[in-house]
Formats: sequence, structure tokens, C-alpha cells
Amino acid sequence: MGIEDRKNLTYWGMVWRQLKRNRLAMVGLFVTVLLLLVAIFAPLLANNRPLVLYYENHLYFPALFDYKKLHNVDFKELKEELKPGEYAIFPPVPYSATEYDLTATLEAPSKKHWLGTDDRGRDVLARMIYGARISLSVGFVAVSIAAVIGVALGAISGYFGGIVDHVINRLIEIILTIPTFFLIIAIIAFLPPSIYNIMAVIGLTGWTGIARLVRAEILKLKKMEFVLAAKALGASHARIISRHLLPNAMAPVLVSVVFGIAGAILTESSLSFLGFGVPPPTPSWGDILSQSRDYIEFAWWLTIFPGLAIFISITAYNLVGEGLRDAMDPKLFR
Repeated sequence: MGIEDRKNLTYWGMVWRQLKRNRLAMVGLFVTVLLLLVAIFAPLLANNRPLVLYYENHLYFPALFDYKKLHNVDFKELKEELKPGEYAIFPPVPYSATEYDLTATLEAPSKKHWLGTDDRGRDVLARMIYGARISLSVGFVAVSIAAVIGVALGAISGYFGGIVDHVINRLIEIILTIPTFFLIIAIIAFLPPSIYNIMAVIGLTGWTGIARLVRAEILKLKKMEFVLAAKALGASHARIISRHLLPNAMAPVLVSVVFGIAGAILTESSLSFLGFGVPPPTPSWGDILSQSRDYIEFAWWLTIFPGLAIFISITAYNLVGEGLRDAMDPKLFR
């Protein structure tokens, strides 16, 4: 790319150009987008209800909508009773995440159950597809909570300084001295089991790193000429922080957020493995992995597949985070 072309690129345009040159980061980005699509379209990928059903001269979409006429229908039995001209199209995995089949417990991977079944006859692939929803939801929501708190406190601390900065820094140091994972377990032990509680607790305990990053950026930026000019023109503190400082301090926060999503996914999986996670029958990767403890000698698929999903997702987010960190370094722009 020539000098003139580089001049026409914005900062984020240059970051994207640098990121595309990092093959591992692009592989990680592809995997993260794929996981996101799986989570969003889970009902279309794994469901015991048809995607499309043409029955009694009416067209239905049972996987997406609940029809009163079909409320208590067993669609697999209905499929066998369809008349000529009627049809039912099922998802690639024709099982729900909570569908029991006690005649097919702990079956090894096969054409019928691609990743096998668990101790209650539930399809492991269907549970992993819906488990992606839980893991990614916890990751995104928890990190969003942490980012809001961290950005707000970091900006206030860096901008005002003095006693405000001192108090916020002491608060950060106190939280950092407490082992985060054990703090989360202690808090969750006193709360009713809920995915929302897990999201909130992880978010409320994970903001310190973001706050320190934002504080450092604000301390550097608030001495620059454009901030001094805004003060001279009479801009309020809130306007200076929100319109002038934060937009220029968010680049390192984005990297921290990506790493934070990977950490939140790992934390949720660990909590579910220990029995403090999402309450059953809601599936999660950690819960599936936890089931394998009693059957590890012969039901290897209950360990391999959820463990691999956790490993791949965390690795993908870490690769994207490292790629963004390198791509945002102005010294590497070329």
C-alpha cells in the first residue's frame, strides 16, 4: 500500500489492515464469529420440533413459533403419520437440549447421535449447541458490566485525581488482594442459582483491570492541548470526559474486553463444573464436563467434546485479543 493510500485510512482502518495480516488472529476471529452464529441460531440447528411442517393444508414453523393447535404434539410420531403431500423438515440435530431418552443412555457417538448421549439419554451435540448460548451470554454480559464500571471509575479517577483517585485506587487494590474465583464462589453460595446472578457477580468482580487501563490513558490525555482548549472554552467535566477523553482512551479497553470474554467463559465453565453454575436442566459446557466425572473410564465423549469446546473458544478469543493488541501498536503500522 502506498503512502497516499495509508494517509486516507482512519486509525481503525489501519488497525483492521494490520489485523488481517495476522493469520492466527483471523482464524480466532472466524471461530468466534462461528460460535456466535451457533449460539444465535441454536433453535434452527438442534431442535425436536420441525423447522418447516406442512400439515392439513397449513404451513407451520414449529421451531420458531408455538402454535396452539400443535401444543402437545409429538412431532416425531406425527412425522410417521403424515399423509402424501405433507412433510416435516427437521434441523440437522433433531433433538432438544433437554429431551430425555432413558433407552439410549451413555451411547457412544454414532450416526444417530453424532457426539453420543449422556447419562439421561440427552444428545450431547444438542446440549453443546445450546451450551454455547450460555457461555457466550455470560462472557458478553459479564464483561459489559465490568467494562461499564471499569470505564466509569477509571475515567473519574484519572480525570479528577486527588482524594477521588486515592479512594478508587485503594478500592481496586483491596479487590485485587482477594482471589477472584473464590470470591465469586463465596458470593454465589449465598445467592439463588441463576445465570443472571453469575453474570452479575463475574462482572462486578472483573472491572479492576479495565479501570486501571482507563485511568492510565486519561492521565496521559488530560494534559494534551485539545483537553486544555475544551476547558478554556468552558466545557463541563462530563462533556470533556465523554466527548474528548473516553473516545481516545478506548483502544486498550477493547483488547482487555476481548481477553475478559475468554476469562468469563472459563470462569462460568469452572463454576458449572463445581456445581455452582447455571441450574439444570439448562445446558452448559461446564455442566456436561462435570457429568463425565462418574463415567470417565468409558464415556470418553462426555469429557473430550465439551473440554475441546471450552479450549477452542478461549483460545480463539485470546488469539483475537493478542492480534488486536499488536494491530493497535502504532509502531507496527506499515
